Amino acid sequence: MSAPGAQPQGATTEQSASAAVQSMFNAIAPSYDRLNHILSCNIDRLWWRRTARTFRAILQQPEAQVIDLCCGTGDLTLALLRHRPDTGTPILAIDFSHAMLERAEKKFPPGRATILEADALHMPIANDAAHLLTIAFGFRNLANYTAGLQEIHRVLRPGGEVGILDFSQPEGLTGALYQIYFRRVLPRIGAWLSGASSAYAYLPQSVRSFPPPQEMLAMMRQCGFENVSWTPYTFGIAGLYRGVKA
Repeated sequence: MSAPGAQPQGATTEQSASAAVQSMFNAIAPSYDRLNHILSCNIDRLWWRRTARTFRAILQQPEAQVIDLCCGTGDLTLALLRHRPDTGTPILAIDFSHAMLERAEKKFPPGRATILEADALHMPIANDAAHLLTIAFGFRNLANYTAGLQEIHRVLRPGGEVGILDFSQPEGLTGALYQIYFRRVLPRIGAWLSGASSAYAYLPQSVRSFPPPQEMLAMMRQCGFENVSWTPYTFGIAGLYRGVKA
């Protein structure tokens, strides 16, 4: 069964949803880094580092083929590079937003990462190619979640690992406070600082539409991943999904 993905306002098909997300990220690229750090109170930096440490054993292998999918402006790629040998195979940083990749490329140390402009649902990558694929706050924006998992599964080699870092919806008092901030405060600040009100109105809507952890883990199993798990970060505001290609 196919699970549909992101549905920006006005999008009626997967193709139009994908085009809307691409246009949105191209538009907010100039202010993306600054706003991420402001709106998350710099907690996002801790999330990148914690995710990278999780996969340190793979990253420290010089020959490991590593893909950072939906890399945006490259923050997670940089965190991953902290654990890569200087002589290791460059990390492949993929995104379909040209404006985001332009900013990412300027951050990367020479020869340590290679950028590729491509759609996450149709990667020009051979089957069974990667030892590790990470994706931070990008999976939620895919036009079809099942197709995304299937494509990730395809490019991973048997025994390869996936790490999907994305937002969640915490429960209890934390969840209530989070909802107030995420639905009312964040969109206003984001729109004010970026001038792109639609992008920051879309953000809380996309989190509400994203499957909760148990549903996401079930989808991963259905798409052929084993040893799936979810580790909450910062009271469950975000979390890391992991899985291994059988």
